[in-house]
Amino acid sequence: MTNTIAVIGSNSFSGASFCKHMLEQGYEVIALSRSAQPIKALLPYKWGDSTKLNFHQLDINHDLENIEQLLDNRQVGNVYNFAAQSMVGQSWEFPEHWFMTNAVSTIKLHNILRHKDYLDKYIHISTPEVYGSVSGFVNESQNFNPSTPYAVSRAAADMSLKTFFAVHDFPVVTTRAANVYGPGQQLYRIIPKTVLSIMMGRKLPLHGGGVSERSFIHIDDVSSATQSIGEQGTNGDTYHISTLDTVSIRQLVELICQKMQRDIHQVCEISADRPGKDAAYLLDSSKVRNEFAWHDKISLEQGIEQTIDWAKLNFEQLKSMPLDYIHKQ
Repeated sequence: MTNTIAVIGSNSFSGASFCKHMLEQGYEVIALSRSAQPIKALLPYKWGDSTKLNFHQLDINHDLENIEQLLDNRQVGNVYNFAAQSMVGQSWEFPEHWFMTNAVSTIKLHNILRHKDYLDKYIHISTPEVYGSVSGFVNESQNFNPSTPYAVSRAAADMSLKTFFAVHDFPVVTTRAANVYGPGQQLYRIIPKTVLSIMMGRKLPLHGGGVSERSFIHIDDVSSATQSIGEQGTNGDTYHISTLDTVSIRQLVELICQKMQRDIHQVCEISADRPGKDAAYLLDSSKVRNEFAWHDKISLEQGIEQTIDWAKLNFEQLKSMPLDYIHKQ
């Protein structure tokens, strides 16, 4: 195993945080993203020594030949793919954009990689959204029941990978993490958006009253699990990364308000739920815990305190940035 990895989608929150984690382990990182590098506050791998990270602005929708050439030149053994068109609710507006990135272009990438003798492992970062709304904690054998264009597009790539593994022995492992959060997350996500709404005196829309149940996990815990899966996971297998605790969105917002000494009734306004929103997706993470002796270390309270501190430290930069998602094709 070489000490060089490739991370596609390196400027996403999860991708950038994973780059930071791997740099701290002494790895060299070939980082690829369709977007230019954002401000330092939103780029966790820039918070430490990033001299061993080489960034390339490349888009899987348009630059697959250049991506292939780069990987060929470096003979990268482990490729971690965080790239995806995200945002569930907005996928109803332009579903073709989500399918192009998450299904068509992603599968094209897989078809390129399956011919590479130097590839030891392809680590596919998926989503629990593929399961739809479920009751109780589900394990990796749960049937797919996607309820949004985003979820269907992600499920399509996941199902294609199953055939690639079965027919081509493609060395893929898949991860699904539930509701990742932490310092550096995009501002339209619920935790940083709540924190900054309070700091800026803005009303926070609480979709459907915040009754949806989730299991939030700190990005540092996800990154450590992802490394273990990438280095030791069994080809063809899927691994859930999650905490054992659950919380409703309302309870989450109440906790943030408590930490920031605000009244939730003054912070929030109830709004309609988004179409196809899943009431809950709770992941059974016993497989990754048992196989790799992994466990999450950062409690929700600790993680929220970290995120509040990050927002306060970088407030002058963050306050001028939009708190809502802006779609890029």
